[in-house]
Amino acid sequence: MTRWLVTGSGGMLGTDLVAALTSRGEPVTGIDRAGLDVTDAAAVNDAVKGGQPDVVVNCAAWTAVDDAEAAEEKALAVNAGGAANLAASCASVGARLVQVSTDYVFAGDAGRPYAEDDVPAPRTAYGRTKLAGERAVLDRLPESGYVVRTAWLYGAAGPSFIATMIRLEDQRPTVDVVDDQHGQPTWTADVARQIIALASSTAAPGIYHATSSGQTTWFGLAREVFGLLGADPARVRPVPSSAVPRPAPRPAYSVLGHGGWAGAGVRPIGPWQAALRSALPELLAAQQAAAPGR
Repeated sequence: MTRWLVTGSGGMLGTDLVAALTSRGEPVTGIDRAGLDVTDAAAVNDAVKGGQPDVVVNCAAWTAVDDAEAAEEKALAVNAGGAANLAASCASVGARLVQVSTDYVFAGDAGRPYAEDDVPAPRTAYGRTKLAGERAVLDRLPESGYVVRTAWLYGAAGPSFIATMIRLEDQRPTVDVVDDQHGQPTWTADVARQIIALASSTAAPGIYHATSSGQTTWFGLAREVFGLLGADPARVRPVPSSAVPRPAPRPAYSVLGHGGWAGAGVRPIGPWQAALRSALPELLAAQQAAAPGR
């Protein structure tokens, strides 16, 4: 039976991954940020050697995209240094490493889905640090390193755009949402299942894209959420990105291709609309549980 170690287990994806492995009866150790600082090479080495895992999944990351613009060195220490520390420790015990990465490694200006082997060209500090993390893993673990890029994540265990839309539907008569950024809303539970399938297969090491199929804009996603809640989607109004300036530019096009899964013998994640319908009861329950007074 495969032994798993999941870093960053307190986040959305880490939480769902540990839950999915536990439900399968797989031996898994989850370590959150308080339990392991991935920038501490000695601590990482102790955690990996102590657990003797067969597979390590690194969900630990600096994910504050805007903050990274003013603190790139700190983000680099986590996103690249932490990945390098884990890769070195995995090499010492013969474990495979799955590094979770992002669509931000691309420029976000393509006219077709980005393939796994397209040349990265990050436009943000966050994207640069995550790309450095990818390279740290693939360079150090050419035979046992995997990169799983994902995007537009939502889940019950953390804040997300969808959670915000659920809250605003109840609080505001109308909501203005950006309509010129395209991507693939992706449920963390689906990504968790994809990671498990990848690590349980005979797939070659390298890069894989774990996002839902299809594409939409934030505006389209918000309207879908309102409709599923029984609200009038017309209450969501489109605005350009220029109406919501941010320190880090958001990719206009974050759609990822899924060609790599065929070689792994694993099906890509299905349509984003179906995933959202499946996830919504769990998201609503999490929202209600977090409501003041409960």
